[in-house]
Amino acid sequence: MVMKSTILCLLALALFGSLCNAQYKPIKPGPQKPREPQKPREPSIPQQSKQSFEKPLTWVYPEDPKPDPKPEVTFEMRYPVAAATVAVECREKDARVEVKKDLFGIGQFINPADLTLGDCHVHAEDPVAQVLIFEAELHTCGSMSTMLEDSFIYSFILNYNPTSLGDSSVVRTSKAAIIVECHYARKHNVSSLAIDPMWIPYSSVKVAEEFLYFTLTLMTDDWLFERPSYQYFLGDIINIEATVRQYHHVPLRVFVHSCVATLSPDADSSPRYAFIESGRCLIDAFVTGSSSKFLPRKSENALQFQLEAFRFQNADTGLMYITCHLKATSTAYAIDSDHRACSYISGWREASGSDYACTTCDSIASKHGPAVTHSGGSAWSPGVSAISPPYGRKIRDVKEVVAWEGVVTLGPIPIVEKVLS
Repeated sequence: MVMKSTILCLLALALFGSLCNAQYKPIKPGPQKPREPQKPREPSIPQQSKQSFEKPLTWVYPEDPKPDPKPEVTFEMRYPVAAATVAVECREKDARVEVKKDLFGIGQFINPADLTLGDCHVHAEDPVAQVLIFEAELHTCGSMSTMLEDSFIYSFILNYNPTSLGDSSVVRTSKAAIIVECHYARKHNVSSLAIDPMWIPYSSVKVAEEFLYFTLTLMTDDWLFERPSYQYFLGDIINIEATVRQYHHVPLRVFVHSCVATLSPDADSSPRYAFIESGRCLIDAFVTGSSSKFLPRKSENALQFQLEAFRFQNADTGLMYITCHLKATSTAYAIDSDHRACSYISGWREASGSDYACTTCDSIASKHGPAVTHSGGSAWSPGVSAISPPYGRKIRDVKEVVAWEGVVTLGPIPIVEKVLS
């Protein structure tokens, strides 16, 4: 039995071995084709889809900031004019000079130690009115005396030499030298005959001891305000108002004794045009055919006149300065040939209606000759101040009208040529 099982096992092994040989019999290789090179794969692009929202987006990028628009400002360049800050009272033996601490009229007070009258310092100060006071005898404080045919003149120099502010080297005002003059008449009577007294009202005596302020102002076309611009075009009408400030004085009447136009502040420079002659006659209309004239008086302490704008021939600059010698008298005195305001308007007319006082203007204008003069002296006697509007008085004569006078300069006034289209 065992033998039989062994034989069966051997037969099974023999059959399995033949089966394996048949299954793993090697195959002869045949001819092979060459392999083609493989192409690189292109990367696949993922598919995108637009995202949608249930509600549309309302957010946007903010705009760049913009600067605020600048407002339009109406600006007119104005030129400075002399400030009325110095006054003088001429007494019998001395002179009293009052100076505002705001010497230049710019709101900047000066240091009293920087101001001297010759070699004399401030005598007193009015803290309420902000005024510095000098009192000097006529022969002191470095005064100079001059004798003319009919008057004595005592001159003082008001010197302003500013020092630096605090510990800095800054100054906000410039040096200044102002000439102050006192005029005294030389007239006297040497007759042995009796002198008949001529009474002068007390009010006239009182006003002689006070101060007067003369002004010359460019006015708007309606004469209501001071003109904000000094510039004019050729042919324009320049409105000028001369005034005397009365304060507590008796009523006064102002006159324009004479006026000249020049290219510089010096009234004696050349060329110069005296459009109001020393005879108180406005001759510009008579000589040049312009529309220059005095206007009818509206008040006694103010006098308005018009000047047609012009330029000097062959002048390199269009700037012009106007310097006028003003006088004031009491309204108690009548208008006469020495105290008048005449202009040529189809004949000579006086601003107060007293045309009879203009009888000599025709001869004065006829002798004037060419409008522009290139030589000659001043059209008037020296004023009181060389920088600020001057103040002074004429000593009373028993047969003379009490008069106060001063010299005022306007400018520079640009006169521009009109452009033709």
